[in-house]
Amino acid sequence: MFTRIIIGLIIAVVGAGITMKSDFFYYNFGSIPTFDKYLGAEGGSRLGYKLIGILITVIGFLIMTNMIGAIILSIFGGVAPAANDNF
Repeated sequence: MFTRIIIGLIIAVVGAGITMKSDFFYYNFGSIPTFDKYLGAEGGSRLGYKLIGILITVIGFLIMTNMIGAIILSIFGGVAPAANDNF
């Protein structure tokens, strides 16, 4: 239980860092053409990095609170109905 909380907290902090330092990632890794195409011409890549960071932060909090299994089961439970017996 304690390791799950630590791992989730580390993942959440990494995601928050990506969100706060999106300019750093933009200047060091460059633009992402898909984000520029669909999210705007100039700020699309920065917004894309922020969205990735927010997604990683949410996943970190889901791991910390042990809700990741329920979310995965609700998304993919219809694909493999026999997997529902394990949870």
